[in-house]
Amino acid sequence: MNRFQKKNRYFYLPSFLLPVLLFITILAVFLLGLSSVSKTASSEEKKQLEASIRQGAVQCYALEGFYPDSLAYLEEHYAVHYNKKKYIVSYEIIGSNMMPDIQVISKKTPQKETGGLP
Repeated sequence: MNRFQKKNRYFYLPSFLLPVLLFITILAVFLLGLSSVSKTASSEEKKQLEASIRQGAVQCYALEGFYPDSLAYLEEHYAVHYNKKKYIVSYEIIGSNMMPDIQVISKKTPQKETGGLP
């Protein structure tokens, strides 16, 4: 064994790259999982909003004998509120004694551009 023999510099490169690549892989998997959870939560929020509006309409029909004329009536009298910047709600009246057609549509938020002057 020769103590004064120089070791090959390229021997250290794989031992350095392996932890870095492992860290990047774990970070990528974590970010993909986080994105998936965010999409699922957004989908559930949309379903809950539609169910809440439908429940308010049914409650109005049970108490007053007719379905509400508009979504504004539900907001005012039955405390149905939603984020208007995030969702578009289609509330179409068919008749005073028929369940209205309720659709909730998610708005796409524009991505902020980074860099450059405003």
